[in-house]
Amino acid sequence: MSEMKKINRKKPELLCPAKDLEVLKTAVDFGADAVYIGGEAFGLRAKARNFNREEMAEGIRYAHAHGARVHVTANILAHDPDLAGAAEYFRELEELRPDAVLVADPGMFALAKENCPDVEIHISTQANNTNYGTFNFWAAQGAKRVVCARELSLAEIREIRDNTPKDLEIEAFVHGAMCISYSGRCLLSNYFTGRDANHGECTHPCRWKYAVMEESRPGEYLPIEENERGTFIFNSRDLCMIEHIPELVEAGIDSLKIEGRMKTALYVATVARTYRKAIDDYFESEGKYRANMDWYREEIRKCTYRRFTTGFYFGKPSEESMVYDSNTYVSESVWLGIAEEVQNAGTTFELPRGGSAVRITQRNKFSVGDGIELMKPDGRDVQTKVVAMINEAGEAVESAPHPKERLWIILDAEADQGDLLRTETNERIRT
Repeated sequence: MSEMKKINRKKPELLCPAKDLEVLKTAVDFGADAVYIGGEAFGLRAKARNFNREEMAEGIRYAHAHGARVHVTANILAHDPDLAGAAEYFRELEELRPDAVLVADPGMFALAKENCPDVEIHISTQANNTNYGTFNFWAAQGAKRVVCARELSLAEIREIRDNTPKDLEIEAFVHGAMCISYSGRCLLSNYFTGRDANHGECTHPCRWKYAVMEESRPGEYLPIEENERGTFIFNSRDLCMIEHIPELVEAGIDSLKIEGRMKTALYVATVARTYRKAIDDYFESEGKYRANMDWYREEIRKCTYRRFTTGFYFGKPSEESMVYDSNTYVSESVWLGIAEEVQNAGTTFELPRGGSAVRITQRNKFSVGDGIELMKPDGRDVQTKVVAMINEAGEAVESAPHPKERLWIILDAEADQGDLLRTETNERIRT
């Protein structure tokens, strides 16, 4: 893309997920322009922590104070008993004033339009938005934005952009887990467990191990294999488009969406910070973006992932887009906590020169003497050592073996409030 064409394109929004208030604040601090969240009902991530009314109000205030937007998901495929509650829910959202509500169902769209008229309505990928006719239909109904089906190529998205109103925004997923079923419309979870994926209760049966059985040989299960690689035939690689920011911008996408409303603060911070830097670098100069590519690749692998693919963006995926040998994530970092409070020189703590006392709610075990990393929103990673650890009783301890312990830790480097603490690992996490 030429410099002139690049300048004429609007910088896309970076849209990140948040399962709870802590993750929302982390996403905003680490570079998200907008976050999408779920309330306690009507979203597609029922197992996520999600937001009650008070938390949602606080999250909206925090995001708006930092120049970010909040989108609320209500994208179930509704049944009749859902409708009365959905109308009341939309009336509550009208009072809370998020920036947008995300729906998939025409009935839910009508309820949102009637009950929260001052909130933008966005159309979820669950609505199977695969052509410009569909995009124009939703624009005529009053939708502000339509989310692309994940089965679209960049060429198709460019054609949609060229054949839709310029004020209709286009959103597309650029990173995260891929669904084996068309635009997430999967029935396996409901069939096996009674938990409906389209009501937010998916058990992820696409990650399970399968076999085949011949009709005349009941009980004889034959493994499904691909060159001895295994039996996880539905297990897709994760989407990652960090190497293709220019193509996404050229396609005319207004919002780059990160999947992961079940993910931790570390995951969201890592992905948000990496895409934030990649987008900003590209809009500064394509040369800077290309020069920093190794950093993006290295950083994006520090959060959990199932190897990477570009999905449908450059054509239909092949068998190389699947992970046949395992249903586990690769994880190269462990989240230890967030710097909730920081004290530097002149405090009651005895600090090493240049060091800090950091209060955290501990998330994984670590010990005095461990080397850890301070992950900062501005892109820096500061190596430091745990010099001492004090529990809530004021006692010096050597380790923090129990999750959610409240601790003060003494570090030999300067920390800032909002830093994420992490350490390296090389684990595989079964899902």
